[in-house]
Amino acid sequence: MNISGSIVELMDEQQVTDTFKKREFVVEFAENPQYPEYVKFELIQDKCALLDAHKVGDKVVVHFNLKGRKWTDKEGQVKYFNSLQAWRLDAEGENQASATDMAPLDGLSEPGWIADDKEDDLPF
Repeated sequence: MNISGSIVELMDEQQVTDTFKKREFVVEFAENPQYPEYVKFELIQDKCALLDAHKVGDKVVVHFNLKGRKWTDKEGQVKYFNSLQAWRLDAEGENQASATDMAPLDGLSEPGWIADDKEDDLPF
């Protein structure tokens, strides 16, 4: 999954345990500019460094996974947690092929193994 938007907040890295760290950030997602959404993402472990190349106001494409967890508390009540775990950040427009970057389709021909003048023996 991915969305495009502007970074509105960058949080500090948090060392959650001796072996686990995370860093959160918020992106303004304006699919409908009249009602923008503010979406919080998290980066974990070595992915935390991805934010070092960005600042508030940058337009980015966030590639992420939707994660969900189930947890039972001490009283036996089941609770559910969701997170948006980012794994890649691109500056908007970066790594996105445009129509001018793509090779033209003129001059392409069928590969040699496709027979042009033979009839198919397939029943459909």
